[in-house]
Amino acid sequence: MEQGRAWDDVHPYPSAGIRPDLRVPEQARGEHTHGEPAAPRTVRRHSVRGQVLDALRAALAGGELTPGEVYSAPALGARFGVSATPVREAMQRLAVEGAVEVVPNRGFRVSERGPRDLAELAEVRALVEVPVILRLARTVPAGGWCALRPLADATVAAAAAGDRAGYADSDRAFHRAVLGLSGNQQLVRVADDLHRRAQWPLVSGPSGRRADLLADASEHTALLDALIARDLTAVRSLVREHFDGVDV
Repeated sequence: MEQGRAWDDVHPYPSAGIRPDLRVPEQARGEHTHGEPAAPRTVRRHSVRGQVLDALRAALAGGELTPGEVYSAPALGARFGVSATPVREAMQRLAVEGAVEVVPNRGFRVSERGPRDLAELAEVRALVEVPVILRLARTVPAGGWCALRPLADATVAAAAAGDRAGYADSDRAFHRAVLGLSGNQQLVRVADDLHRRAQWPLVSGPSGRRADLLADASEHTALLDALIARDLTAVRSLVREHFDGVDV
């Protein structure tokens, strides 16, 4: 996204039944900017902090928060129609996760990451997920895998639309469902946290180009087909490719 450009509406929040306008106005950044933002919609007071946290995470995944930029909580709060407090609390949570850094008296700077960070996360994710997927490939019946087809299709739909934030959500949902077949919820939580971190923007710019999203989504579909067919050789090859060529 070009610097200074407001972000498009991001994914809806089914649990809250609303879809707030989550564009980041240039006034939200901790620096002098120009231009008037559109009139914001308000965020309902129910679970405000959670909604703001979801919105900020979607913006990170969608590449709408620029690495190195400073964003102020009061200005973002005004944009969301809430006080600065839930925004600040959400940003503090993201700071603990490493997505942003606190800048005293200014706000929060989006962390700057490079390809090495992404490669390290891919390696850790592979160590966590791959053995489980290979084990499940031998034990889960075809019907269990068929039930995940709508989730794989959702990644394809988001990729075809070029919706990076929507793809990030559907991508994680698919992986959670696969790992959930293990019955180990601690594993699912750890893997999902690693996956979310892998979706943060790189300093070189958003990595989720439409062609890349489509290629990634097609791997979900191919993997599901192989799992249903109990083709363990294909499963091993596809998993290796999905995690950037890591040895399995």
